[in-house]
Amino acid sequence: MLSAGGTLDQQPASFARRLWLFLELELLFIVAPLMMVEAVHTYRAPLFLALLPVLAIVLVILAFDRTFSLKREAGRGISGLTLISILGVFAIGAIAVAAWLWRMHPDWLFEFPRRRPDVWARVMFIYPLASVAAQELVYRTFYFHRYGPLFGEWRWLGIVLNGLLFGFAHIVVGSPFAILGTCVTGLLFATRYASTRSFWAVFLEHTLWGWMVFTLGLGRYFFTGVSNV
Repeated sequence: MLSAGGTLDQQPASFARRLWLFLELELLFIVAPLMMVEAVHTYRAPLFLALLPVLAIVLVILAFDRTFSLKREAGRGISGLTLISILGVFAIGAIAVAAWLWRMHPDWLFEFPRRRPDVWARVMFIYPLASVAAQELVYRTFYFHRYGPLFGEWRWLGIVLNGLLFGFAHIVVGSPFAILGTCVTGLLFATRYASTRSFWAVFLEHTLWGWMVFTLGLGRYFFTGVSNV
């Protein structure tokens, strides 16, 4: 029986184990984002550098976790039905966003590719590799494998918390719209991963929604506003 997702079946954790995992989750998913805000907005550290310590900790934990199998995780592909679902949900979302922008902010629509096509093209290429892969490894693969024992049969609670924590991580952007939007998409990605346990499924879905944000005209909500390149 799966424990809220995860790479392998896991036994129910002891009280001491649950307490440790809960404290660890708080440190990595609540305290660390708050520290990133300080690093980026006070010390003007590049965002990708602020993310590296958390990614490094996650990789070390997984490396020493005998129940985690990277080969098994990477070997889970995307079924035809899952692909259809991903594309269908994305199409509905993209049409809704485009319609809203057309009505409320028509000058924003496609402004990034129109005004800075060279930068837009670089973002489209770099974003999945430098951002999406790390986020999905931490927030879906690691989260569900590591903290699945905290939820057991209450899988829905793990999914909801994952979405909320994913949105909370975007406080570094400083935009309420970004936080709310990533809470919603975080719930989508968490649900997808919990049902498929496929990194590649959530990697593709996250990439599509990110591309949509930067292409249609919502990118202004997802920049930190800090010049720290």
